[in-house]
Amino acid sequence: MRVIVTGGAGFIGSAVVRYLVLQKGFDVLTIDALTYAGCVASLRAVEGHSNHRFLKANICDRIAMDQAIAEFQPDRIMHLAAESHVDRSITGAAEFIQTNIVGTFTLLEAARAYWEGLDAERMARFRFLHVSTDEVYGSLGSDGLFEETTPYDPSSPYSASKAASDHLAKAWVRTYGLPVVVSNCSNNYGPYHFPEKLIPLTILNGLAERRLPVYGRGENVRDWLFVDDHARALDIIVEKGRIGETYNVGGRNERRNIDVVRKICEVLDRLAPGTAPRETLIDFVPDRPGHDARYGIDATKLEAELGWRAEETFDTGIEKTVGWYFDNEWWWGPLRDRYDGQRLGLTDSKAPA
Repeated sequence: MRVIVTGGAGFIGSAVVRYLVLQKGFDVLTIDALTYAGCVASLRAVEGHSNHRFLKANICDRIAMDQAIAEFQPDRIMHLAAESHVDRSITGAAEFIQTNIVGTFTLLEAARAYWEGLDAERMARFRFLHVSTDEVYGSLGSDGLFEETTPYDPSSPYSASKAASDHLAKAWVRTYGLPVVVSNCSNNYGPYHFPEKLIPLTILNGLAERRLPVYGRGENVRDWLFVDDHARALDIIVEKGRIGETYNVGGRNERRNIDVVRKICEVLDRLAPGTAPRETLIDFVPDRPGHDARYGIDATKLEAELGWRAEETFDTGIEKTVGWYFDNEWWWGPLRDRYDGQRLGLTDSKAPA
């Protein structure tokens, strides 16, 4: 099996690459533009493997995508390349529009040109997986879960750009017959997560005994999915998922942000006792503009139809995650030199006094 993974030096993408190469034994071409969140160090575990190669390229570059696909001759393309941080999209939406919408269009067209030139057997086997987010569905109230049929209602430039790319992917099935499957996942966490996101930022600030910023009062709820569980799910979806269908991937682990932070504090205090309990470092800050109140994923379709189950609870997954950051400063230390936890995504009206 020959698989192209776009965004494969990113957080989720690198987990997919490690899984496909080390556990499935597939031949994998990782394509990544190595923007700020891309990190080749995340691929250290597959470095030197004969069945893995890396290409630095941008998915918006049609010539580069055509050449890479033609030379590698993939059976599958797993498309994870995206600008993904809501806060960054608030203050710099243009890159999200370019990468997430134009880049997805470019890749779909390159994949279609390749697919249409295959013989009948390989054409029937080829699959394109478009990986997206539950944020396209907007915000839930206190009850209910996002289902695959939930209407789209994006709140941020990031989620709007991903919603647009989802629609493109579905349209390429209906218009051109390209064998595309779409997945929408809940919030991921785990090793190799860029330290601007809530969990790694809290872990690293907590290790350094620095303040732990929490938006608003920390009441926003997210469904947390351990990244290795997600990697397994994506492999199953691209292999067994029905063409043109969407599969929601969730961990069934809903937590308020404040409870996530407190749990991290508890684990850190046990692993590396500080001068005071880490909870004393919690600092409530002005909320993010347009901050969705709650996300919750109904993964029944994926579980019942394709047989996937999340293996990690939030408690087991967060123990593994905190332990990994505790042991792997070689990976996150250089990233902290580039991003040291400064606040992103403020509009003038939300700026602290």
